Amino acid sequence: MIGYGRQAPESLDARTEGMRRQQGGDNIRFTLYDLTTGGEPTPAGVATLLPDHSVRCAEYVVMLGNEFRGHGLGTAATRLVLDYAWHVTNLRMVWLSVLAPNAAALRAYENAGFQPAGRLRQAGYWRGKPCDEIIMDALASDFTGLSVISDPAQPS
Repeated sequence: MIGYGRQAPESLDARTEGMRRQQGGDNIRFTLYDLTTGGEPTPAGVATLLPDHSVRCAEYVVMLGNEFRGHGLGTAATRLVLDYAWHVTNLRMVWLSVLAPNAAALRAYENAGFQPAGRLRQAGYWRGKPCDEIIMDALASDFTGLSVISDPAQPS
């Protein structure tokens, strides 16, 4: 968690309780697997959509283990989650926030189709220093790629 705004360590009990609360409700959760090892799929992280069904929008959150970063897994997972958001959940907009110094995450999100939508000045901390938080969004109407979930040319 270092560098991502947390000022003090969090105990395993506190983190476990936080995860338990997140698993309640109508959040859409995905477990991310690394399939590149040639063996069994290896759990690599989690992705979550936090929908507001009244306006057909959702916040996106993704967490990858350190050893799975830098290999394109975050971009691939984000594209799949957006595909699911557009073609299964029928959302019209998905948004996220990311700390400005997190250049790798910004690139991954942009490569997956997110665009910068705004900036909250000094809203976060990166390695103990104040930093800006970037708000990014993706619109279903901008999604031009083929769906891996449903190909419109194929009968259902």
